[in-house]
Amino acid sequence: MITLQKNISLQAHNSFGIEANAKLFVEVKSEDDLKEVYTSAQFEHERKMVIGSGSNILFTQDFDGLIVKNQIGGIELINEDADEVLIRAGSGVHWHEFVLHCIDHGWGGIENLSLIPGTVGAAPVQNIGAYGVELKDVLHSVRAWDLGLNEFVELSRDQCEFGYRSSIFKHQRKGQLVISSVVFRLSKKPVLQRSYGAINEALKAMGIASASIRDISNAVISIRSSKLPDPVQLGNAGSFFKNPVVSKERMEAICSLDAHLVSFPFGEAFKLSAGWLIEAAGWKGHREGNVGCYEKQSLVLVNFGRATGKEILAFSHNIQASVWEKYGVELEPEVNLL
Repeated sequence: MITLQKNISLQAHNSFGIEANAKLFVEVKSEDDLKEVYTSAQFEHERKMVIGSGSNILFTQDFDGLIVKNQIGGIELINEDADEVLIRAGSGVHWHEFVLHCIDHGWGGIENLSLIPGTVGAAPVQNIGAYGVELKDVLHSVRAWDLGLNEFVELSRDQCEFGYRSSIFKHQRKGQLVISSVVFRLSKKPVLQRSYGAINEALKAMGIASASIRDISNAVISIRSSKLPDPVQLGNAGSFFKNPVVSKERMEAICSLDAHLVSFPFGEAFKLSAGWLIEAAGWKGHREGNVGCYEKQSLVLVNFGRATGKEILAFSHNIQASVWEKYGVELEPEVNLL
């Protein structure tokens, strides 16, 4: 049974710490709760939005509708053999806690995704990725409430249509599927992904030559902690912009302007470092009133305490305009703007 609350502040429910209010607010802790929200006549005509930890949202105004706080928990081993396990996690489970649970059991594949903020349910939406690993590499299936069918459905990895920081949940069927749980295929005999130099440097600094999945996780935690602010101390939503993908010709044209451009092959195209572009445009460490570009990582926009969502959005627009003017590259927000 869900409990309805009215006129609730969302400040504690978004990592930017933005003050905004929701007309209605409920917490769901099971699939039955979720089904009740979407089948009850009481909420039939209300605009709805599901949130997890609120780590990828920028509220620019009050929400005139129903906020559904996802707290569906549970981690369950559903199958295993000598090499692999299938494990189901509730969509409201905190992502990093899930990573640590898997490491504790010796299941590899997601250690490179340590300390990414958010919940298990948000991970497929963004196809989260870091240090050479993407969620699609380990995802088996997703269970979700289908608003069109009014029933729970199972989607295979292929049906999720994953791309770079994208999925069917974010584009083709945005707002039509509400994830309740995710099944992962993890390895009992993992092959460590340590191609990123920063990981090897962190392992070397820790005096580790032969690494385990826990060592990789600790290295990633060390790297992320050194570059990213704690939202409890300084409001932020992690990386605000995606790394843009451009043609080889466009990449070479930018290199002719600045040979220090940071880029990576991406199929037949190239992925550019958004952080490098922002820093090269002069924004790293820049502050305007209560909004700023974090001094250690230019991809992170921060709330110094009293910023409104509209102020942060305006600041981000200024960065986009500056990068476009200097390099002709369009930066796309990774954060959901509401």
